[in-house]
Amino acid sequence: MSLTTDLTNKVALITGASSGIGRGVAMALAKSGCHVYINYPPSEGDKAARAVQTAIQDDGGKASLAPGDVSSETAVAHIFDQLMATAGRLDILINNAGIARSAPIEDIILADWQAVMAVHVNGTFLCTRAALPIMYRQDSGRIINTASQLAYKGAPGFAHYTAAKGAILSFTRTLALEIGTRNVTANCVAPGATLTPILDDVPAHILEDIRNAIPRGKIAEVDDIVGTYVFLASDSAAHFRGQCLSPNGGDVFL
Repeated sequence: MSLTTDLTNKVALITGASSGIGRGVAMALAKSGCHVYINYPPSEGDKAARAVQTAIQDDGGKASLAPGDVSSETAVAHIFDQLMATAGRLDILINNAGIARSAPIEDIILADWQAVMAVHVNGTFLCTRAALPIMYRQDSGRIINTASQLAYKGAPGFAHYTAAKGAILSFTRTLALEIGTRNVTANCVAPGATLTPILDDVPAHILEDIRNAIPRGKIAEVDDIVGTYVFLASDSAAHFRGQCLSPNGGDVFL
């Protein structure tokens, strides 16, 4: 990842930052001078999150842990209380936390549907709602939500995931309309297929089919994705409002 920008003295909260794209975004923002807060669900333990924190600090960056279940209103309130108590500001919110379950629609149980919606949709809403008053007081802020190209093209077996990502797109557009006159922006990143832990259980032959369908001829590495977040977090993106940028190798044209 070569794209950097000057984010010195900025503070960012990245949800779901202990692995995958969230980890890559945290590393990239820290390299640009940002103090990053690494959110992760306490249920997974803190080993992975501490590894991200250590990697950032070893590279001369600033990182703090911000554990909490973003689908819980109480937990989100605690995350933001702790962040403001220690950092005193929030410049960049990356709503990235997500989970995936796989089943055809007729076999999806309500608990799985609700779990996926709770993390993706409720988490994005709750963290955004908590961030807005802070950013309004500062008269500045960047909100970047992680959607997916699958919100546009669908994916058999992942109706709950694709529906959640579609909801995030719509939420972002309405948010951008509501806050349009403020110095606070809201945009989406919709990554294409990316080599993260979410693909660990996908059989090799299916991964090969996915790769063959991408005009670039490769499944993205995390480093292919994170520059989009760095750009949207920068001053150069001030005129981007309610947009969805999709680094996907040409798989879907938005």
